[in-house]
Amino acid sequence: MAEILASPRRAPLDHPLDIRVTGLAPDTEVTVRVSTGDHESEAVFRSDERGVVDLTRHAPLKGGYRTVDPMGLFWSMTPCPGEPHPTRIEAGDATPVEVERLRVPDHVTRTELDTLSAVLFEPAPTTTTTPRPAVIVLGGSEGGRHEVDAALLAGHGFTTLALAYFGARNVPDDLVHLPVEHVGDALAFLTARAGSGKVGIVGGSRGGELALLAAATYPEVAAVVSVVGSGVMTQCIGPGGRLLQKLDHEAASWTWKGRPLPYLPYYVPEELRRQVVEGEPVTLAAAFDLSDGIPETAEIPVERIAGGVLLLSSGRDGSWPSAALSEVAERRLTAHRHPFRHEHVVYPEAGHLIAGPPHRPAAHTVLPGPGVRFDHGGTPAATAAARTDAWSRTIEFLSDQLGT
Repeated sequence: MAEILASPRRAPLDHPLDIRVTGLAPDTEVTVRVSTGDHESEAVFRSDERGVVDLTRHAPLKGGYRTVDPMGLFWSMTPCPGEPHPTRIEAGDATPVEVERLRVPDHVTRTELDTLSAVLFEPAPTTTTTPRPAVIVLGGSEGGRHEVDAALLAGHGFTTLALAYFGARNVPDDLVHLPVEHVGDALAFLTARAGSGKVGIVGGSRGGELALLAAATYPEVAAVVSVVGSGVMTQCIGPGGRLLQKLDHEAASWTWKGRPLPYLPYYVPEELRRQVVEGEPVTLAAAFDLSDGIPETAEIPVERIAGGVLLLSSGRDGSWPSAALSEVAERRLTAHRHPFRHEHVVYPEAGHLIAGPPHRPAAHTVLPGPGVRFDHGGTPAATAAARTDAWSRTIEFLSDQLGT
């Protein structure tokens, strides 16, 4: 009788699984299905001469992905009607297997910090007295707190702080005139909490822009990772429920000591307006016109950062030109002979959605926005692969720069 072997049965969300189906007749087609109740995927495989299907070695004959990928059934999941339940793996007439995919790893504690509009995640104490490195995690233009990212990073040995800077309680509703000092307050808290441990910042999208800006402002930042971010300060995301209303609000995103900082303004071409009016997927990257150059006053002085800088970008980013905007930062670091490790990695075929932990659904590149649908660009397979690599690079970089 066929049997499903999945290992490990309980692990954090960013941990890959080994899935095999044994006991099949040789050269037999079998459908392997993964479901979480509200998301599902399936693919058809052919068993080998031993009657085994091994997702670490075998590509599907058909399904939501095409190449050998142990986690292909996870990132290719699509929404389905149903209530969430533990992740279930099914294959033919084999007994289904359930696995636990932890959003908060074992031995990681969660503490609400209302005054900072943040959530603190701390790994279990160790016997050593060495201070634990700490990381601030900043989300993107959706606002709020990226708790899953911070919790999973804590599982790798960091004290982490999922920090909201807008769109949550005790912070502004919109990304308009936000004080960089808010990140400074979080840095002061984490520095005290971590003792003499080093502090880094990880940000995705607009959070990547803020991560670079804050790191260039506060010398206690020892490492920064900007994922599909920007080395340029860009225009605010204004109030209102419609995209064009938000883009037409001309103001700075960031302030320092109460003064608005310079920014690259949006350019809204007729094609973008047409996409909005006709209900087509909107490529927001069209609102960033770099053809006439970028005002130098809007460039973030990343050469002031007192630590390493990792820039991760996508070549087919539909949300904004993250590769070009991040290259501004890499150019400045190189020109000033930045004494710390720095690199810019571009994933040519990936879209905007590469930030955060891997193995989450990535099959859809068009997602809802304010009164529109955004085309985030790239292919699902390339975006999923880039997300996995970006997460791995982030953990390695932070470990190298901060120590774990």
